[in-house]
Parts: sequence; C-alpha cells; structure tokens
Amino acid sequence: MVKIIQAENQDMIKKLYRLRFEVFVKEQKVPAELENDEYDKKAYHVLAIEEKSGECIACGRVIIEDDRARIGRVAVKKDYRKKGYGKKICLKLIEIAQKYNVKDIGLDAQLPVTGFYKKLGFKEYGNVFLEANMEHIAMKLADME
Repeated sequence: MVKIIQAENQDMIKKLYRLRFEVFVKEQKVPAELENDEYDKKAYHVLAIEEKSGECIACGRVIIEDDRARIGRVAVKKDYRKKGYGKKICLKLIEIAQKYNVKDIGLDAQLPVTGFYKKLGFKEYGNVFLEANMEHIAMKLADME
C-alpha cells in the first residue's frame, strides 16, 4: 500500500531528497549542485510512501509565489514507474496550489515526458531550452487560462 502525503517533517524531506538524488543525479546525470536549490525551503513537498518499508517511491514539489504556482522535481523510483504514482503526486501538488487560489500553475517539463503532463491537462508554450543539459519546455495547466 502506498500513501500520498505532504511532507510534514525533516525525516520526510530527507527521504524525498534521497529519491531525487537517485533519479536526477545518479540516473539522469544532473550535476549534484543543481539538484537542491533555494526554492526547496519555501516549497510544499509531496511524497509517496510505501507503507511496509517506509520508503519514498515518488515525490514532487510546488512553489507558490503571489498568484502563481510552479510544479517541479517530480521523480518516481525506477521500479515504480508507469504505475500511476507520478500522476498522483502531480494531482496532490495541483490540489495544494489550488488551495491558494493561484491563477496559473506551470512547470518546465523534460521533453520526453511532455505527454505525461499533457494527460494531466498541461499544454506547452514557448521554445525548447536546456536545463541541466536536458531539453525542456515550459508548460501550464490549460484549464486555468
């Protein structure tokens, strides 16, 4: 059984940082110094916890500034991909953002996963750009326009 919860303490934050390091730094070769940033301290973090082991298997964050929200750092442990956990994380992040009556929810998607975000209602805008040596494109939640 897997629980999707908002991080409430440093132990939960440490677990999701470990998963992000595993996915982004080890697997995708993002430079370690780029993985954690100044936004982590003010972001709302969500994680999927495997109840038996207590292991973090998916995570993400949302940053709310004024009337805008930015989703980011969505990661799913390799063995748990394509099982709906990324979607559940994103839906929880959207729910958190909507509690703050934001007018815009955006994200920067790696090009290979734009289809995933499109299924959640996001649409692309702007040009492709490089971030951490990977191609990304900005996306925003379409039904908020």
